[in-house]
Amino acid sequence: MLKAVTVIDSYSVLVVDDDQDIVESLSIYLRQEGYDVLRAYDGLQALEIINTQPVHLLLMDIMMPKLDGIKATLKIREEKNIPIIIVSAKSEDIDKIHGLTVGADDYVTKPFNPLELLARVKSQLRRYTTLGNMDQNHAASKIVIGGLQVDPECKSVTVDGEFVKVTPLEYGILELLCRHPNRVFSAEEIYRRVWNEEGFVNDNTIAVHVRRIREKIEINPKEPKYLKVVWGVGYRIEKN
Repeated sequence: MLKAVTVIDSYSVLVVDDDQDIVESLSIYLRQEGYDVLRAYDGLQALEIINTQPVHLLLMDIMMPKLDGIKATLKIREEKNIPIIIVSAKSEDIDKIHGLTVGADDYVTKPFNPLELLARVKSQLRRYTTLGNMDQNHAASKIVIGGLQVDPECKSVTVDGEFVKVTPLEYGILELLCRHPNRVFSAEEIYRRVWNEEGFVNDNTIAVHVRRIREKIEINPKEPKYLKVVWGVGYRIEKN
């Protein structure tokens, strides 16, 4: 059984939905767990708030007036890597994959279990505030594989000397694979070690994140130099 989430520090969560009842309901649950809650009722309002106030996480609906959640997520991802959880009535796999592809970190369908959603909020904030650092016992030395460099201290990624903007989840996956070059990780193991949770999402979720990483670090994502798929098994970073 899922337990209520306990929050030590105060984080600001922006709830974005054109249904005022849903915004109010989510606000109540979030405030009970110690979060500061900001509200927006369309994508444009969400962008205005993000540009003027500190926001640590977004709960984003898709179907909204003026600017929908997909377009708002794309706009946010141009400059910020804060966690975005899409909360939508669109429940088909293709909708979930689309949401993750444009930059969302998680996808929850309506109707949802409030305690499960709170657990996902806590999980995303934990990853965001540690910027994907999965193992504090690792030395903070840079990991260099050819022209790819991962810096665990700064939580940054460069390719051929150029900085690459990645989200906390993308960084977490990349650091895990780079720490163990040539080792194949299954999608389930990646989820367990990067998400730091038991259970498992479907393979499509991991595949979408891997595809996004490839688009950022590979010159030709269709013929990757670093991030390889071992069909039917998993993923690895190749080090010659």
